Amino acid sequence: MRVHHRNLASFIGYCDEGSNMALIYEYMANGNLKDYLSYKSSNPLSWEMRLRIAIDAAQGLEYLHHGCKPPIIHRDVKTANILLSENMDAKIADFGLSKAIPSDDHSDVIITTVMGTAGYLDPEYFNSRKLNEKSDVFSFGIVLLELITGQNAVIKKDESIHIVHWVSPLIEREDIGSIVDQRLHGEFDVSSAWKALQVAMACTRPKSLHRATMSTVLTELNQCLAMELSHNRETKERFSEEIYIGSYHSSEVCSTSTASYSITSLFAR
Repeated sequence: MRVHHRNLASFIGYCDEGSNMALIYEYMANGNLKDYLSYKSSNPLSWEMRLRIAIDAAQGLEYLHHGCKPPIIHRDVKTANILLSENMDAKIADFGLSKAIPSDDHSDVIITTVMGTAGYLDPEYFNSRKLNEKSDVFSFGIVLLELITGQNAVIKKDESIHIVHWVSPLIEREDIGSIVDQRLHGEFDVSSAWKALQVAMACTRPKSLHRATMSTVLTELNQCLAMELSHNRETKERFSEEIYIGSYHSSEVCSTSTASYSITSLFAR
């Protein structure tokens, strides 16, 4: 089976010599998303860029689930496995845990050993050991929450708290200002942020049956981006208009001052 998509990192080869084991992928100049979301990063991602990265990753997963025959479940979707190119295009990497589902099998696949990363691991899969594509959807929802909030999947303060449990009471209070990454300083479309948050929560519902599909997620995220782009255009137009009005008033004041000076000069004898 050949798997190829512009939002999946190309597999180059592998190393398996003694204790040295590694998967080798195409070079991605900007590293991984986890590092970019870190508070150590000196260049926080804009809201528009976060949405574009989310859409890229969603496209990659949607292809694995619905474009591959048989479908493929990644099983380890997380920010560290989303790589960024020189142009900040996002690609999903590390398929070491991935599993193909027989195309004629529409039921859950029984897995004896649970695989994945703490914080991103689907709790239903963990408890039942039943795997389907909705396990990837859950993990993607956590990635999306990280993009929105700038927080880690597991937030370590006085006590460790999962990002879903951290954000839930803030959603109930409708406190979007405390939810969205503070490094954005409010520079985002509020409606776009709320919609993205709703998508993330739809991905992380406790029962996999009630979670969104990656196709639905992709449609909703594209709408979020359209809202943000419209907001950006309106902001730029308003800013340009304010500059024009400001420069017009400034020139008017200068003209008045010059006229007053000329009249004063004439009668100053």
